[in-house]
Amino acid sequence: MLDGSAAVNPNGSWLNSRGIWLTYCLGILLLHLLILSFPFLSVAWAWSLTNLTHNVAMFFFLHTLKGVPWESADQGKSRYLTQWEQIDDEMQFTATRKFLTVVPVFLFFLTSFYTKYDSVHFAINFCSLMFVLIPKLPQFHKVRLFGINKY
Repeated sequence: MLDGSAAVNPNGSWLNSRGIWLTYCLGILLLHLLILSFPFLSVAWAWSLTNLTHNVAMFFFLHTLKGVPWESADQGKSRYLTQWEQIDDEMQFTATRKFLTVVPVFLFFLTSFYTKYDSVHFAINFCSLMFVLIPKLPQFHKVRLFGINKY
């Protein structure tokens, strides 16, 4: 393991691939343009829905899904870990983790600006931001609140 010969967990390594950060940002932009194309939505609601959709998807895919879709070299240890916990072999404060933490904050700032700091939009988007940021804190690594997602 220390000599670097161990197999890398593919669940966490794909986020370090070339161009994935750009692809991720372009995906958010395409989501926003898709939502913006609905004529009955205002710009403020389009930004709020973009933010909410992104944060709910991020919470679901990174903080609720556990395990690996194939046999990994860790003899089943990663099947109890969420996708977030598997990123970069459970190391904290890596570039990938920082990027995935900064993106929701940046999206929240953009949403707040384009909603003209409306209090209703701000409250909804702030709750959404906390919903996705709190599980990313190192203090919540391998923590299952109220036994939810324990197994």
